[in-house]
Amino acid sequence: MSAHGHGHGVGTATGRHGRRLVVVLVLTLVVAVAQVVGGLVSGSLALLADAGHMLADASGVAVALLAAGLAARPPTNARTFGLQRAEVLAALGNALVLAGIAVWVVLEAVRRWDEPPDVATGVMLATALVGLAANGVGLALLHAGQKESLNVRGAYLEVLGDLLGSVAVVVAAVVIAVTGWARADVVASFAIGLLVLPRAWRLLREVLDVLLEATPRGIDLDDVRAHVRDVRGVVDVHDLHAWTITSGAPALSAHVVVDDECLAQGRSGEVLDALTTCLVSHFDLAHCTFQLEPVGHRAHEPHGHD
Repeated sequence: MSAHGHGHGVGTATGRHGRRLVVVLVLTLVVAVAQVVGGLVSGSLALLADAGHMLADASGVAVALLAAGLAARPPTNARTFGLQRAEVLAALGNALVLAGIAVWVVLEAVRRWDEPPDVATGVMLATALVGLAANGVGLALLHAGQKESLNVRGAYLEVLGDLLGSVAVVVAAVVIAVTGWARADVVASFAIGLLVLPRAWRLLREVLDVLLEATPRGIDLDDVRAHVRDVRGVVDVHDLHAWTITSGAPALSAHVVVDDECLAQGRSGEVLDALTTCLVSHFDLAHCTFQLEPVGHRAHEPHGHD
């Protein structure tokens, strides 16, 4: 006998924050265009590097929005979870693009060290300040959602990197204006690249955990076992698995051994209700599948079960 904690079709975490992602996308594109123009006019490599980073971020947000739309499509017999994993694949692409941009920026900064550009600091500073303000708005919009969705978190981290990049450009512009040290622009470019690489790695690691069906962060299976065994009528639990379908959608399955008295009295439904209530309240696991078994049934199962 088995039971599910809930049905499919619930909106994904990214989808719930779709409107804010659209606003951030528009802001990012506007600032990126401004930085390209400002970088070409001022001769600042740092502005161009940050513009490239922001264009990559805009692409990542656009892909996240597209993936959220796909993930909201209903399941079918061929795809029983629908296209919810599209969000995770979008986050994977986003992480790879971020890493590529970071490597390019660092290599370009190294190449230009011996030939630092002449920079128009007024244009450079003004453009960087506009970017700083826009990124601050973007961070405020995405702050809540970044705790729920990989794609929103990816967008949040990208905007945070953009903000820090804008700070680096502002500092470089001030240094060049005050001291005349032109290499400050190259140093800022290098700093932008180094800011992006760790963020790309963290996002990639989280995506790989989902794709490899690792136990969701914050869920201790030993603790889950203890709670399941405490349910009245439960003797033991085995074949316990927990994974993440997509952002904000953890899932769990388990074979639960119940005593003979429970089965004889027809209390299987009570056990299922108690298990579901327990895991939802203690672990926020709303999608659970339980197979109830009599004592001794495990001996008849194929080898390889835990």
